[in-house]
Amino acid sequence: MSKRLIALLAGVVAILVVAAGCGSSSDSSSLTKAEFVKQADQICTKGEKSIEDGAEKFAEENNVNTEKPTKAQQEEVIQQVVAPEIRQQAEEIGDLGAPSGEEEKVEAIVTAVEEGADELESKPAQLIEGKNPLSHSSKLAKEYGLKVCGQ
Repeated sequence: MSKRLIALLAGVVAILVVAAGCGSSSDSSSLTKAEFVKQADQICTKGEKSIEDGAEKFAEENNVNTEKPTKAQQEEVIQQVVAPEIRQQAEEIGDLGAPSGEEEKVEAIVTAVEEGADELESKPAQLIEGKNPLSHSSKLAKEYGLKVCGQ
């Protein structure tokens, strides 16, 4: 992959993983906030690797010139690799459940992630142009205390 595409995807991963770090469950769990953050960040770390591997596989399977991918190819990898992986991470983290008393904060992040992911999938060019549809969810995740899922 080209350094530019890898850098773009790495930035996407960092931003999107933040968003994904906050699943869709508003149920309380027996996890403390610290345990939730730790487990969510582990999911995000794993998700970063999955996005990188998926992008490389996509490029190989679709004969993408990784030195000079077209805008259409970049949009396609965002739609077919990045967005689905973010949804998977969100699902895994949602399965953790929100720490008791933290349901509203986690739900706010989840809502922002879902809205951002929808926009990312429908308008992938925004990300290529430097606009991040998940910036709000990233901010909320950082404020919540997520470390990997907030960078």
